[in-house]
This record gives sequence, structure tokens and C-alpha cells, in this order.
Amino acid sequence: MPIEINMKSSATKVKGQGVGSAYIEQVGLIKEMSDKYTVYENKLKRTPIVHYHTIDFQFALLKPILTSKGTSVGYVHMVPETVDTSLNLPWLIRKIFYWYMIKFYKSMDHLVTVNSYFIDVLNEKYGVPRERITYIPNFVSSDTFHPLPADEKKRLRKKYGVPEDGFVVMSAGQLQVRKGIFDFLKIAEKMPDVTFVWAGGFSFGAITDGYKEIQKVLENPPANVKFLGIIDREYMNEVFNIADVMFLASFEELFPMTILESMCVNIPVLLRDLPIYEGILFDFYLKEKDVDGFISCIKRLMTDKEYYDNACAMSKRGNEFYSKGNIMKMWDEYYTKVYESLPEKKRKATK
Repeated sequence: MPIEINMKSSATKVKGQGVGSAYIEQVGLIKEMSDKYTVYENKLKRTPIVHYHTIDFQFALLKPILTSKGTSVGYVHMVPETVDTSLNLPWLIRKIFYWYMIKFYKSMDHLVTVNSYFIDVLNEKYGVPRERITYIPNFVSSDTFHPLPADEKKRLRKKYGVPEDGFVVMSAGQLQVRKGIFDFLKIAEKMPDVTFVWAGGFSFGAITDGYKEIQKVLENPPANVKFLGIIDREYMNEVFNIADVMFLASFEELFPMTILESMCVNIPVLLRDLPIYEGILFDFYLKEKDVDGFISCIKRLMTDKEYYDNACAMSKRGNEFYSKGNIMKMWDEYYTKVYESLPEKKRKATK
């Protein structure tokens, strides 16, 4: 009999955020193992495993009921440090929200983090027992994201108003200060012959950190910068395919879905040199520390074909490393282990 899992999430209610994409991919992956797992989404149903993808207050209230005959798994897509530089919240609300976030994580029987770096953060700073935390990386299906033929790329460049024969540098993500938007703009101003594209917007509106300053830029962007706004996920493969390089200048991240998505398209990935990437991206990406370094790297990608081809190969290796088969195996082993840790009477609990 298949193991029943109740997936609880509100991530897809807000467009343009990676957590929503991660939820869609992960649930789709588990549903492919229908011989072993039966997946319910946001049902008021007691199952042996209830997997919380977001930390909604209503989930916390109903958790004692839904997990009374099973166990809980919580997904860690953020910690207070990452929210700190994403949303501009009043002091008291921020304090309450952070307290609630950690309390929610501590209430889980098991936690999964998308970056091994945060196992130490959760354990050493917030006191979450290390044995409760497991690292399983994000996943992107190559069925959804993949390279398109050259003639199709030209057509798409025309569709999105991008020069057919120009060099295109793309960023994707929410418009936030921590995403490196102002460094992105500085680089664009110093490279007027290159087209810079940003796919994403203000998923959380006016409470976004730096909202007013970024809004001013949107009203009068540099001539070689194009802001596409929030793009529906079904069209994001098109957007990645119009780019020559994926550039993410973020100062702080967990494991951006946009990196995996661009690796599926096999274009070079250029990131800020952050310790958090080292244990998950290995030698699959190019890295620089500042604006001058980014400019130098982009220029070399434009002029040195061998360097560009090597960077594409690095990205392709990253895509192969985070393949469906590898990540599916990790989730299969994880859910099996969680289920088998339950007492026999709870394993049979459903209704």
C-alpha cells in the first residue's frame, strides 16, 4: 500500500517567488513515484506524513490534529537572516514573525533544508536538534526547462524586445536590494553595448526592502536595461533561452531555483562569490566578488569563445548533477526513513 503524504503549502499564491517553483517541482517529483506514494495537496486529512512547505499560521493551528496519527516534516526555505534583507517590516512585527518562524521549525518532527549551510545555523543559533535536519537540494525538471533551437531563440528575442544578435545578460528573481539589483544596474551603465534583462518584480509589494528606490529605477531605467516584470512560470524557459548568461548578483541566498533553471538551459551562470554556494554548486558556476570582477567576466564571456564554451559545460554538469534521478532517490530514501521511524500503529493512520 502506498505511503500517504499530505503536502501543505501556500507558496503558489504569490507569483514570482522561488518557493512556489520549488513546491511545484518537488510535489511533481513525488507524484511520479505513484506506486510508492499517494500525494494529497492541502487536504484536511490525517496521513502518516504531513509535509509543510510553508509556515502558515493556520498550518500551525491544525498541526496537532493532522499529525496526531503521523509525523510532520517542515521545509526550511528561509531563516530570519534571509527575511531581514528581503522585507521591510516594522520592528515589532519583525520580532514576532521571527519568533513564530523558529517556533514553527522547532515544532516539526523533521526538517529539510535546501542548503546544507543552514544545518549549522538552525542548530547552533536557533537550537534545533541537528538530528532532525536533513539536506535535500532543490530540483528542476528538464522537461520544463531545456535549451531551445537557435531559430526559436531568435523568435523569442523579438517577442521580448531583445536585440536578436546582441549579447544578453539576464537576472531573475524578486526585485530586492539583497538580490544585487543596484550592482546589476551599475554594471549595465558601464556596459552600454550589452543588453541586461531582469525577470521578476515586487512579489510582496511595498513591504519589499528598497521598494521606493527600486521603483524610481523602473520608471526610468538605463536604455540597455529591460525589466520584464513577473513572468508566469510556464514562460520562464523562453526567458532563460533568450539569454547568453545568467547573472545573479545576490548578497544572500539559500538555493535559488533560477540557478537550477538556467543550468537546465546550459548557459553560463555568474554569481557573487558567497560561501553558501560552495557546498552546493562546486565548480558548476563562475564567481566574482564585485562590480569590476563581474564586468571583467562578462567581457571575457563575450570575446573568448573557449572560455564561454567551458562555462556552458560547467552549467551542463551542474544540471546533470542535480538530475531528476538523483534527487528522486534522495526524497524516496528520506520519506521511507521518516515513515519507518513511526510506530506501527501510526503507519496505518489515515482517516
